Amino acid sequence: MKIRSITSFVDPKIDCLDTQFEPLAIFNRELRSAIEADGFEVESTRLATSPFPGWLSGSLEAQTRQLQKIEAVVKTFGWDYLSVGPASPDSHDAYPLIPDFLAATQIVFFGGIISDQRAVYPSAVKSCAKIIQQASTLSPDGFANLRFAALANVPPHAPFFPAAYHAAGEPQAFSLAMECADVAVKAFSSGTTLEQARSQFLLSLESAADRLAPICAQISQDHQVNFKGFDFSPAPFPEDWCSLGKAFELLGLERIGSAGSLAAAAFIADGLDDGKWQKVGFNGLMLAVMEDSVLARRAADGELSVKDLLLYSAVCGTGLDTIPLPGDASVDELAAILLDLASLATRLGKPLTGRLMPIPGKKVGDVTEFEFGYFANSRVMKTDGQNVSSPLMSAAEIPLKPRNI
Repeated sequence: MKIRSITSFVDPKIDCLDTQFEPLAIFNRELRSAIEADGFEVESTRLATSPFPGWLSGSLEAQTRQLQKIEAVVKTFGWDYLSVGPASPDSHDAYPLIPDFLAATQIVFFGGIISDQRAVYPSAVKSCAKIIQQASTLSPDGFANLRFAALANVPPHAPFFPAAYHAAGEPQAFSLAMECADVAVKAFSSGTTLEQARSQFLLSLESAADRLAPICAQISQDHQVNFKGFDFSPAPFPEDWCSLGKAFELLGLERIGSAGSLAAAAFIADGLDDGKWQKVGFNGLMLAVMEDSVLARRAADGELSVKDLLLYSAVCGTGLDTIPLPGDASVDELAAILLDLASLATRLGKPLTGRLMPIPGKKVGDVTEFEFGYFANSRVMKTDGQNVSSPLMSAAEIPLKPRNI
C-alpha cells in the first residue's frame, strides 16, 4: 500500500498566487516528509482548486494565460499535478473552453458536472461528450482525455484526479488518496473464508488509517489546513500484484466479467463501507481498465464490457475509468454512456465519474499502444453504437432523487 496522492485544496487568488501558495507548499512538504518518515511511500502531491469558472475571467486568450500562470506556479512549488475543477450547468459556457485549455496545458486536469443530488443535466452530458471527442484529437493517441472526466454527483474534496475540486469560499484543506489494490490481493490470497478475507482486508486499511490520522491531525493543526479524510478506493497499479481485477478473481470467479462478478463487487464494497476511518471521496471500487493489468487483459479478451463496469458501479464502484473506445465514437454514443452513468449516480446518491478515451484511428478490437508507466495496454472496447434522443436528451434536466432504502 502507498499513498497515490496528498491532495491539497485551495480557492485561488489569481493576482497573488505566489504569496497564497507558498504557505500551502510548506505544509505540503512537511506533511509528505512526516508521512514518509513513518514508512509510507508518497507517489505524488497534487493541488486542486475551486471550479475554474469562478476565478478565470476575460477572453479565451486571457483565461488561457491565467491557467498557464497557475500551472507554472504549481510546478515551481513542487506539486506534480493541478486540477482546476469542473464546469457546471450554471456556468454552461465554460464546457466548450476545456478542449482549448487541455491543449494549452500539460499537468492541468478538468471536469464537467453532468448530475448532482437532484437532477441529471442532458445538455451538460452532451457538452462533456463533445469535450471527450474533441480532446481525443489533441494527440495521435487520444491521451489528453486522461486529464478530463465527467463528474456525476461528486462532492468537493475527493482526492483522486480528475474528480478533485475545492468548495469555493471554504478554508484550505487536504485529503489522501490511497493506492491499495495490493492489500485486497494479499488479503484474498491468504484468507480461507470470506470472513477471514474481509477481516484481513479491513484490518490492513484501518491500521494504515490509524497510523496516518495522528500525523495528518497534528500537521493540519500546525498549519491550519483542514483534513477532510481518506479515500481508500482500492486504486490499482498495472501489474498483477496490485490489480483489483485479480482480487475479484481470488474470491472464486472464473474471471472478472463472468457470473459472480457483481457479488464480488458487492462484497468488497460492503467491506469498505464498514471501514473505520474518516472518509472523503469515493471509498469504492476503482475499476480503471487501463490502470489494472487484469482488467486490461479481460477487456482485451472481450470478457469485460462497458455495461459490466457500469453494473458494478451500482454496488459502489467509482464509475467508468480509462476506458479505451473507438476513435470514431460519435458524440451521441458517448453521451448515451454518460447519461446512464449520471442517472445511476444521482438515483443511488453516490459519486461516479466517466473518463472515456476514444483513440484516433482505432476501431473495436484494436490493440492500444500507450507508452505510459501507469497503463497496461488493452484493446478498444465497443460502445454498442446506441444513441438517446428526445424527450430524454432534449430535457433541460431530468429530475431524480436518491432512492430511500
